[in-house]
Amino acid sequence: MATPLEAPAPGLPERSLSSPLSTAAATWALFLGLALVMAGNGLQGSLLGIRSEAEGFGLAVSGIVMACYFAGFFAGSIYATHVLKTVGHIRVFAALASTASSAVLIHSVWINPLAWGLMRFVFGLCMAGLYVVVESWLNELADNTTRGRLLSVYMVVTMAGVSVGQFLLNVADTNGFALFILSSVLVSLSLVPISLSTTSSPPITVPTPISVKQIWEIVPTGLVTSFFVGAAAGTLLGIGAVYAATVGMPDSRIAIFMTAPMVGALLGQVPIGWISDRVSRRAVIVVVSLVATGAAIAPTMFDPQSNIVIVAMFVLGATLFPAYSLGIAYTNDWLRADQVLGASASLVRVNGTGAVLGPLVSAALMSFADPQMFFWVIGAMTLAVAIYVGYRVMVAEAPPEARKVRFIAYPSRASAVAAQLLPKRGHNRLLTPEKVATKPEQPATPEEPATTESP
Repeated sequence: MATPLEAPAPGLPERSLSSPLSTAAATWALFLGLALVMAGNGLQGSLLGIRSEAEGFGLAVSGIVMACYFAGFFAGSIYATHVLKTVGHIRVFAALASTASSAVLIHSVWINPLAWGLMRFVFGLCMAGLYVVVESWLNELADNTTRGRLLSVYMVVTMAGVSVGQFLLNVADTNGFALFILSSVLVSLSLVPISLSTTSSPPITVPTPISVKQIWEIVPTGLVTSFFVGAAAGTLLGIGAVYAATVGMPDSRIAIFMTAPMVGALLGQVPIGWISDRVSRRAVIVVVSLVATGAAIAPTMFDPQSNIVIVAMFVLGATLFPAYSLGIAYTNDWLRADQVLGASASLVRVNGTGAVLGPLVSAALMSFADPQMFFWVIGAMTLAVAIYVGYRVMVAEAPPEARKVRFIAYPSRASAVAAQLLPKRGHNRLLTPEKVATKPEQPATPEEPATTESP
């Protein structure tokens, strides 16, 4: 039933989420609203990177401004759930979307690093809350047969929305205010499908995170991968447009430069995940991290206007973002069924910490050394993953094959609530034809002992 705060309009029956028609309508409403938000987010992120350079903020200051988004996102992911429990999903979504839309417009009327940093923080905080609303709603709509599919669609919609936003840089002059207005309009329009949904708001539950110390004692590989991939992705998404503007790329090329890794991420997740389900997961992490390192360093050897740089960005996205999903999958290989959600929630926060620090470090080095440090920092982060995981391959055993879970593409920017969309372990084991024929799969129980990565 709807809560008193979100009762259906008079004369309109309240649809149950159990109805197939209602479920489909609610799902598409959520994804349409999310796509509009992400398009506005993608447009604003690249636009601010270009304008911060044009306004003469400097690389170090621009890096701090852009990192404020990730700081706000990190804070919002923690506190948004508390607000949702007291106010309700639709009203929270409306309030956050309106605030985010207003924050975008303030950038155009108050051009100041301090104001922009504050608004970036506010926008990131709002985005975290919007993610929590969408993810908790999807959790209510999902069952064990659709969780992985919904999580994959969620990732596709997120990255596709950002990609569309990048290309919108070409519709108006980046030195004017029209693109700020367009970004604001896109975020505001996301309210329409959500507000018109007649389904009741779902209850919200957040998995209790397992402490970082506990995860480190069981599977340190997951933590290291999550942190460094977060730092590399934060640098790529936060400072990419700043770098491109600094080296003189035109707006049309910046759009392609920033979209290429998103397209690569969408196309790389499935084949890399398929391979990791059938061979050593850690070996796949090492390989994709090394390829990502090569893709990150390659552009330093060519002119920024070269098409090879775009190809390298595509390859970078195709390997960097799946590495995060690989880290979560490998962590889950080692855990009991009742530990999976909590560990995934902790890995999301570790990844977010890396995303805050990455842009700060890269912007400082770009300011004091050379803009090409943008690529060198990303390469250093991915190389750190390859070296550490390679070391663990030599000193620690792999998990038993029977414990191996199926790879699920996990969004690089998601809240802890999204962890609940991971398929239940008992429905997610890999079975060979022989195992299927001789022994039916049994769901893992909470009493199943957790093994450790250390031999």
